[in-house]
Amino acid sequence: MINEFEWNRMIAGELYSPFKVGSDAWDKVHKAQKEFNDSEFWHDREPLKRLLECFGSAPDDIVLTPPVYFDHGDKVFFGKHFYANTDLTILDENYVRFGDNVFLAPHVSIYTAGHPIDAEIRNTEVEYAKPVTIGSDVWIGGNVVINPGVTIGDDVVIGSGSVVTKDIPSHCVAAGNPCKVIRPITQEDHERWKREYEEYHRLSTPDPVTTQLNETDGYDKLLADGLETLNEKVKEQK
Repeated sequence: MINEFEWNRMIAGELYSPFKVGSDAWDKVHKAQKEFNDSEFWHDREPLKRLLECFGSAPDDIVLTPPVYFDHGDKVFFGKHFYANTDLTILDENYVRFGDNVFLAPHVSIYTAGHPIDAEIRNTEVEYAKPVTIGSDVWIGGNVVINPGVTIGDDVVIGSGSVVTKDIPSHCVAAGNPCKVIRPITQEDHERWKREYEEYHRLSTPDPVTTQLNETDGYDKLLADGLETLNEKVKEQK
């Protein structure tokens, strides 16, 4: 049974005892993630489906690559088209919310839990928790750590190895320890990557006219070879 006093203090970012909250989410998600981490996930989706039931929300098109670790799961809310490479860790003592189209590289860690700086109080095993919010169209590089209370805006790239301790605004590239804005994401970026994508699409997609000509040439060659063989047989009979 949920201890409302401890739960409310936890969600409010105030000191609380993690051992008195009373939720059974920890047991559920640990059982489900162990099954998923040990599974042949590349062709058996049933363990993933059972893990997704532990989250606050999760779309059908989510991709998680084991191993993963969640403290509770019920306070994690995924947006559409979410992808996480291996070794995602989320300590969701408070809420963790993702927008749509979020890509995480390997070894991303998201922490909502914190502890008192004063050792005497810290040793009583009370803690606090602050929510983390990540917007839409965000790419987070490998080995990034996101600390409690951080909000990352929309259309953001976080460089590998960053430690995000403060909010990051929308439409920028940020990196470092502590993580800071490096530069904005501009229309020039959009145009450059659009050109590269159009070139890729042009080279990777067969041209219908060329394909048809190749097929016609192939048929004509086959017909010519057949006629040549037939002529040789006629000559032999003569």
